Amino acid sequence: MRELAGKTAFVTGGASGIGLALGRAFAQAGMKVMLADIETDALAVAVESLRAPGRDVRGVVCDVADHASVDRAAEASYEAFGTVHLVCNNAGVAGGGGIDDISIETWRWVIDVNVMGVLHGIRTFLPHLRAHNQGGHIVNTASMAGLNSGLGFSPYAASKFAVVTMSEGLATQLAPHGIGVTVLCPGFVRTRIPESGRNRPERYGPSTVPDPESPAGKLAAVLAERGRSGLDPDDVAARALAAIREDQLYVFTHSGAEWRAELEDRFAAILTAMDEAAAH
Repeated sequence: MRELAGKTAFVTGGASGIGLALGRAFAQAGMKVMLADIETDALAVAVESLRAPGRDVRGVVCDVADHASVDRAAEASYEAFGTVHLVCNNAGVAGGGGIDDISIETWRWVIDVNVMGVLHGIRTFLPHLRAHNQGGHIVNTASMAGLNSGLGFSPYAASKFAVVTMSEGLATQLAPHGIGVTVLCPGFVRTRIPESGRNRPERYGPSTVPDPESPAGKLAAVLAERGRSGLDPDDVAARALAAIREDQLYVFTHSGAEWRAELEDRFAAILTAMDEAAAH
C-alpha cells in the first residue's frame, strides 16, 4: 500500500498511546480514519484532537474481546466510509504475571484482548479486504515480549508470542491476494498500558496488584519505570507507516544490544536442542 491518501484506516485502541499515534499518522497521510476504543470519553477527545480541515476522522466504541462489538464497529466503518483498506489490530492490555499468584481471570482477560481481539479484527475485516479487490494491509501490534521470554511466566508475553506467529502465518497466506501484513514489535514506549486495569470489564473480576516484594511486583516496577522513559508513540507510528508502504512483515522500534542479546540467547538454545535431537 504505497498510496494511502483517500483510503480508509481502522485502528483499535485508538484513544491513546500507539493507537492514537497511528491514527494521527494516517490522517496526516491523507487517509480517512476510524478510531475504535473501549473508553468512550477518551475516544471522543482523541477524535477531536485529530480533526482538522480536510480530514475525516471518526470514532466508534468497541470492545475487541467481544466479536459482536468488533462486527458492529466494522459496520459503522463501512457505513461511514464505504471501504476499509487498512486494519490495525492494536488494542492491548498488560496483566500481572509470575508464579506466586496465577489468576485465571487475568489470563483470560489478557488473552481475550491481546489474542482474540486480533483474531476478531482479522475474522471481521478479512472477507471485506479480499472482496473489494483494492489491496490492503493488516497491522497487528505485538511486542518485543513476543520474541523473548524476558518477562518470565506472563499472560502478556504469551499473548504477544501468539500475535507474532499469527501474523507470520497470515502474511504467507495473504501475499497471493495482494494484502500485506505487518507485526509491530515495540520495546518500551510511553503509553498508558501499565494502567490497563482502568478498562478491565467486570466479567473478569477486579484487577490485582502483585506484592511489591515479589518477583512479579519488582518486575512490574522496573517495566513501569522503563516505560516512562520509553520511545514516543509518534516515532513508533512513523515506523509502522513506512513498513506499510514497503510491505514489511516485522517492525522493531528498538535495536539495542540488550534486546539482540536476549534473542540470540533464545535462538542459540533452540538450535542447540535441535542439534542434540539430530545427533540421536
